[in-house]
Amino acid sequence: MSATPKSRYAVILAGGSGQRFWPVSRDALPKQLLKLFGENTLLELTLERLKGIVPRENTLILTNHQQEKTVRELAKQLPAENIIAEPAKRDTGPAIALGIGWVAARDPHATMMVLPSDHLIQDTAAFQTVLRASCEAAEKHEALVTIGIKPTWPCPSYGYVERAALAGQPEGVPVYEVSRFREKPDSKLAEHFLAQGNFTWNAGMFIWSLPTVLEQLKLHAPELATFVGQLSESADLKETVATHFPHLPKLSIDYALMEKAARVLNAEATFDWDDVGNWTSVAKYLSQDADGNQHNCTLSQHGAKDNIIFSQTPQHIALLGVENLLVVAAGDAILVASKDQAEAIKKLADQLPGELK
Repeated sequence: MSATPKSRYAVILAGGSGQRFWPVSRDALPKQLLKLFGENTLLELTLERLKGIVPRENTLILTNHQQEKTVRELAKQLPAENIIAEPAKRDTGPAIALGIGWVAARDPHATMMVLPSDHLIQDTAAFQTVLRASCEAAEKHEALVTIGIKPTWPCPSYGYVERAALAGQPEGVPVYEVSRFREKPDSKLAEHFLAQGNFTWNAGMFIWSLPTVLEQLKLHAPELATFVGQLSESADLKETVATHFPHLPKLSIDYALMEKAARVLNAEATFDWDDVGNWTSVAKYLSQDADGNQHNCTLSQHGAKDNIIFSQTPQHIALLGVENLLVVAAGDAILVASKDQAEAIKKLADQLPGELK
């Protein structure tokens, strides 16, 4: 029997560190809590996309103590008890088990979605169609469902999902059997994946019914399954999390469960998707002048080309005779780097004074 919309839940992952987008991001202010694309943060945009799909009271946000205050300020529309700060860093396996236990305590027959909060998705209508189709597939086939992003280039930084036969097309969305998960490949292997045509990027979005995921956890991740049971029967969820969560093994959900589960399906993402990995990703959405300078603030330049300029506050920035630079201005720090080093910004973290981390 299919779950009704009222028995569908969303668990939003909103933790992580703030190194890739320094100096705008900090440990207490990672990517999902920044206003990189207008007036709303990525977390706020994630919540907005769920309107009409999941009731507010059925939406849970998992974060950490450093970021909890800001998350609560941004998600005031949610019940206070729906925002939980993990007491320790334990990777996505324990985090998602915490979400499963929270949902199980409310409705052990529900269908739940696990969604990152730091991706940019602009086509909300298509996104919601894929979520509804994924829920339908999870309920009908008693399977764990992933959402697959069609690769646009042989990226070695993502995990891949290898598809097999078509399992159905709920709401017109193709849903495939999964033959296996593949770890982050080198560039040559990634090119081979693209040439084959039956691989998608693993975007870390999962959908399943509670009975199905609990059965698979018991088989493949018994320690996580025990934790879920403790949560679902707990009279004090916060206390149970504080007592048991820090002792769980550090495991990704892919390794702990998805790579071993009996049946996994892959729903095709028909929406746009960007994981916004660094400042060069943000630059694609900024204004651009005739010399290729991408910027979000007032810019004067002479003989400058192919630079990225981002200012956290309204100000005028001038460039003279420079090329291929990344200039990021925050209230208390400025980064000047080669664009080619955008992925290496996190290496600066250990050299920064404590107040700037």
